[in-house]
Amino acid sequence: MSSFQNLIFILSALCFSLDYAEAQSNKISSSRPNFQITHLNLDPIIDGDIINDTVWQEIPPISQMIQIKPKFNVPSSEKTEIRVAASKNTFYVAVVCYDSAPENIVVSDSRRDSDLNDEDSFLFILDTYNDLQNGFLFGTNSNGMEYDAQIDNEGQGNFSANRQQGGVIGGTNINWDATWSVKTETGNYGWSAEFAIPLRSLRFNSGDKQTWGINFQRNISKNTETSYWASLPLGFDIKRLSLAGKIHGLKLQNPGNLKLIPYALTQTISDDAVDPNKTATNLEFGADIKYSLTPSLTLDLTYNTDFAQVEVDEQQVNLDRFNLFFPEKRPFFLENAGQFSVGSPGEVDLFFSRRIGIGNNGALVPIIGGARISGKINQTNVGLLSMFTEGVTDENIEKNNFSVARVNHDFSNSRSSVGSIFINRSGLGNNPDDYNRVFAVDGKYGLGKKAQISGFVAKSITPGLNKQDHAFKLLANYNWDGWNINAGYTEVGEGFNPEVGFLQRSSFKKPEFLLFRALRPKNWGSILEIRPHVSYRGYWNFNDQLVTSFLHIDNHWVWASGFEIHTGINFTTEGVFEPFRISGVEIPNNTYDHRELQLIFISNPNKKLSYNTRTVIGGYFGGDRISNSGTINYRVGDKFNSSFTLSHNILNLPNGHVTAFVGRARLSYSFTPRMFVQSLVQHNNISNITSVNARFGWLQNANTGLFVVLNVVKDEDYLDGINNQSVTLKYTHRFDLMRK
Repeated sequence: MSSFQNLIFILSALCFSLDYAEAQSNKISSSRPNFQITHLNLDPIIDGDIINDTVWQEIPPISQMIQIKPKFNVPSSEKTEIRVAASKNTFYVAVVCYDSAPENIVVSDSRRDSDLNDEDSFLFILDTYNDLQNGFLFGTNSNGMEYDAQIDNEGQGNFSANRQQGGVIGGTNINWDATWSVKTETGNYGWSAEFAIPLRSLRFNSGDKQTWGINFQRNISKNTETSYWASLPLGFDIKRLSLAGKIHGLKLQNPGNLKLIPYALTQTISDDAVDPNKTATNLEFGADIKYSLTPSLTLDLTYNTDFAQVEVDEQQVNLDRFNLFFPEKRPFFLENAGQFSVGSPGEVDLFFSRRIGIGNNGALVPIIGGARISGKINQTNVGLLSMFTEGVTDENIEKNNFSVARVNHDFSNSRSSVGSIFINRSGLGNNPDDYNRVFAVDGKYGLGKKAQISGFVAKSITPGLNKQDHAFKLLANYNWDGWNINAGYTEVGEGFNPEVGFLQRSSFKKPEFLLFRALRPKNWGSILEIRPHVSYRGYWNFNDQLVTSFLHIDNHWVWASGFEIHTGINFTTEGVFEPFRISGVEIPNNTYDHRELQLIFISNPNKKLSYNTRTVIGGYFGGDRISNSGTINYRVGDKFNSSFTLSHNILNLPNGHVTAFVGRARLSYSFTPRMFVQSLVQHNNISNITSVNARFGWLQNANTGLFVVLNVVKDEDYLDGINNQSVTLKYTHRFDLMRK
């Protein structure tokens, strides 16, 4: 346990050093651009017309935008005029995106929260607490699509996360939906947009003379160009809030916020495994309440929570012996999700909300209801969550209460914080030993703009497990001027058991490092950037036996056109100490040393037809593997979007042959930015399952409105009876009970 004690000492030392970090805070933002907010007595008409609006023309514009690509640190190729203002209840942003060739403006998708980096678009980020770490991101394209996201920890995720992992582990929560509006206009000058964001949709500290962090981003598709108002070094994007500009002089009062969000749902289910001749009909009602205790602290209440409108999980095939990660997609748990995140995302998550309402085998567990308080008190983040779930007799699941308490203090302008978390699951049956608890402390120590040290220490309490019930991680990172260097160590004890968390694997000691460099070579023709890098991660058990070793040596070749080639080699070691099976083929005890060649192609995503492919060829558990995966994207205008994904693995193993295939097709059509139909069709040859998830949505605002959802699951085995379908009609409405 000496390493555990040493880490406690290190984290304690970091906490005592935070006073120094706070004393250095002014050095971080001393050279950032800034401006004074304009306060309006007359609200502008939100129609997209800025050039002819006298309210906007009386405000001096912000016009200096600096490229980060394709050229670095030079003015944007097209003129941009940005104006910012505020009234008593609303924050406004107006932008005119001048374009010398407006006929070439690209709009790739009109659906809410679609990716804006592959088209002509404008985005801005607000650091409303001025803590250099957390913020709100808004954006649109020339068609007035609504994009919003919640940013945690400057959008930084886990560097060692698997490629397949998604969800909110990257620090960008696009499932956060606020109530706001945007209108756009196009003309021979280019295009323009007006944003109106009610203050009750944001979180902030009230008072006069407030300062927020802010930055603006414009994407110009024809040039594959990205530019910012507050310029950024190579390797960073708009989510780097410690490098944002400042907006001063905000006069902010509590706008009041009380929303009632009821829903009604009817569902018909046909399941051959239950009764092939019977169709069940369900009728459900429920509601959420959202109330702002203060402008920065929100109370959420939920009753009979249902997520029928959420897209189903993507199918995966496990070709190893460790747990697969399925990201959280349910809106209630995704709001302020970063506030409850402690650990190593996708590998050691101390709190993983999918444990609430979803059984270990994926079965749904009805959620009775619960409450959440989240937000900030001055510079201290606060999160309290308590949820109750029903028992499921067929799955042998008792009624449960899940509770989480999280406190995290941000030190002003320092990229430093210290916090703690308590997580509890208690069975509500007659067994007094039916509980699990996790305690943890964590911290970050920002070393100016360029470096940061972070870590956590955790302990679990489970009846019957009393030894080695700890986990910890220490990570040091340097990220500046194209360099990204990090080194870390993670340890998970044999008895560490976070039942309301996620462990990709249990009982390990893991050192890791990354050495990454982004370079902009001169006189290399059309090659824009090269990114040579090397990374390593190794897993040992507590008998000091090597379980997994992965050394990756790679280079990314990036062209100015947006085309990329990644060329790499992997050196792998797998120590198997207990036999396991891959699709029925046994992998015996042994130590397997192999090499893999890796090749990735990525085309320009701004084109109507784009693609990305990944090929890995090499040894695998004493045999060999050929792995091919890729996605083809095709769009027609801004209405129709499609993507076709294929993952195909051929394993020639000493004890047998495995072919694993997962196919996936996504199709969507947007009638308007708020009305769409989309489908996800999947097939998995290992389980022989074909599934269809089709959804029609007619949104009112912030993920409320009418939803019609069709789910079909079928397999090719007529003996096991996996053949079911459901049709769900759900309507949810948001009542704003406290308008000012």
